[in-house]
Amino acid sequence: MNILPQELRGAATCLSGAGSIHNLSNQAILFGKRGVLVHGASLAAHGVLQKIQQDMSAGTDCLFWQHPGGEPTLAQLEELLEAARKHGAEWIAAVGGGSVLDIAKACAGMFHQPGTVVEYHDGAEPSRKSLPLLAAPTTAGTGSEATPVSVLTNTETGVKKSFRTKDMYAKVVILDPVLLQHCPSHVLTASGMDAITQAVESYTSRHATWYSRELAAMGFELLANTLPLAFAERNETGSISEERAEALLYGSYITGVAFSSSRLGVVHGLAHPLGARFHVPHGVCCGICLPYALELNRDSVQKLYTQLCDILGEDLIEWVRQQLSAFGMENPFSGKTLADTDAVVEEILVSGSTKANPVTVTEDIARDLLKKILA
Repeated sequence: MNILPQELRGAATCLSGAGSIHNLSNQAILFGKRGVLVHGASLAAHGVLQKIQQDMSAGTDCLFWQHPGGEPTLAQLEELLEAARKHGAEWIAAVGGGSVLDIAKACAGMFHQPGTVVEYHDGAEPSRKSLPLLAAPTTAGTGSEATPVSVLTNTETGVKKSFRTKDMYAKVVILDPVLLQHCPSHVLTASGMDAITQAVESYTSRHATWYSRELAAMGFELLANTLPLAFAERNETGSISEERAEALLYGSYITGVAFSSSRLGVVHGLAHPLGARFHVPHGVCCGICLPYALELNRDSVQKLYTQLCDILGEDLIEWVRQQLSAFGMENPFSGKTLADTDAVVEEILVSGSTKANPVTVTEDIARDLLKKILA
């Protein structure tokens, strides 16, 4: 019976609601006094960082480490690991977007490992337990708070890919809509298209179960119904209402729970190498690649495709294109040339996401997709 995944894991505790971020200190102290909190530069803009610092100062010895920006790299991970080990961290917390969550998660997973970060990025199996991770997203998109996956780039080789261990799930997830209310419009839409892509790919994945599809469908409905309204609201008023921020956070989280067991599809197989080569944000890569993948897969998952269209009340491919246009998300790959097409094709084909695609992606299909996206 294809009802549940063979192994069902996830966060031990999930706290939600406005103001729930102020429970972070109380949750962290359960794992020990000393810890590292990873955050982005934007957290200080509206006084949120200062309030968290006040909370943490009461009972913890917390080192605050600011992520330098951009998508996370192995070099940045090495810097964070050095700081965390020097501090004697007993836990790692992350308050930020997908990049912040991913690098903090990788730090928690690699903290006790004897090998180098390059070895584990290249596929070595971690042999020791992770530090406890506490995760509070400030964007609704990656679902990183719900998964055991970290996506990092080796800047020396140019390879961007994910690595995972069963032990890298967050111990505590905090979904506070207040953290999302001032998310910049371009981040809101890029992360939102990432989340919508993940919902679609999880729903149609060849590894999907009844459990993952139920979650992916609900996540898709929340995200698709809310993202355009939140985008308009952010541009008109300068912030997102608590109700819409909450819907986006919940949609992103439950989609993350879904694809952590179902895996994704060829969009993510394409997005990693293209994003690394052209330095395009991951969510933009996903949004641009999604219509091409849907055209490839539609006939093989016609019933599932129709169900997603029914949720929208219109054709999914056309809806995606309309949203990309409304968000001003133009194809950044148009007219570009790959210097290493063969290497990109190989990365697409070996990707675990590509292998979960409902249509088996051959070398010819991968090359055809690249040709269309770069046209």
